[in-house]
Amino acid sequence: MPAASLNMSDRDTEPFIEVDPTGRFGRYSDLLGSGAVKKVYRAFDQEEGIEVAWNQVRLSKFSDDPVFINRLQSEVQLLRTLKNKNIIVCYSVWKDDEHNTLNFITEVCTSGNLRTYRKKHRHVSIKALKKWSKQVLEGLEYLHTHEPCIIHRDLNCSNIFINGNIGQVKIGDLGLAAIVGKSHAAHSIIGTPEYMAPELYEEDYTEMVDVYSFAMCLLEMVTMEIPYSECDSIAKIYKKVTSGVLPQALNTVTDPELRAFIEKCIAQPRARPSASDLVKDPFFSDLNSDETDAASC
Repeated sequence: MPAASLNMSDRDTEPFIEVDPTGRFGRYSDLLGSGAVKKVYRAFDQEEGIEVAWNQVRLSKFSDDPVFINRLQSEVQLLRTLKNKNIIVCYSVWKDDEHNTLNFITEVCTSGNLRTYRKKHRHVSIKALKKWSKQVLEGLEYLHTHEPCIIHRDLNCSNIFINGNIGQVKIGDLGLAAIVGKSHAAHSIIGTPEYMAPELYEEDYTEMVDVYSFAMCLLEMVTMEIPYSECDSIAKIYKKVTSGVLPQALNTVTDPELRAFIEKCIAQPRARPSASDLVKDPFFSDLNSDETDAASC
């Protein structure tokens, strides 16, 4: 009898489109997100009984660049070793040779990304923005002080995720992360133009590019406007950023403390405070260090 009833219930449940080699994770058909090289599907962890994200990179897009494929694989493998409350957890990584894909399972945040969440909740206090910001900085501090140092390089509000019920913020999409050695210097242009520090375009930069991108995220959180939205092309954004022209959105920030904090984070690379410095900045002095409860929106 139990076997028959199990079969009945199986017929009523959503089928898996694909299962990982261990049989632990099952992928559903619905997309959570899609990018130029990666698709993210809703999936289920049968061992823990929780929903997860199944990230799938089609390697055929890089078939002429085996060096990139190897680097991508090693970087995603690195994600599995990262353990920090403000970094998205990576549970499993494998390469599917039959379908020529690189797959990795990550945790899902209940409220999606910060860009969507902020648009949904228009009335957010400065205190709530500070709570989110501090958590992003704590995640960056962990990456930047990791051995070896990890630079995210593509931090923006669409790859910062939130569990809205507890106000917990996590950095995700580390697929473009650069692992750098003791010199803390990296060389390659990559990222989202509106959030890219000027020195990223020069192909000679350090983890300080993430601090600049963090400032642009904070600016978007405050104004609900993507930085440099006044520009209608990447070329125009590039020209403004490399000429030191600040985004127009900054002019709408009326809180002097907030504006000064953003400006501090987008200063010249050598003058920019590190994530470790910023976590201790007086800007966050009105937050209790153990305060992780959700701010009322």
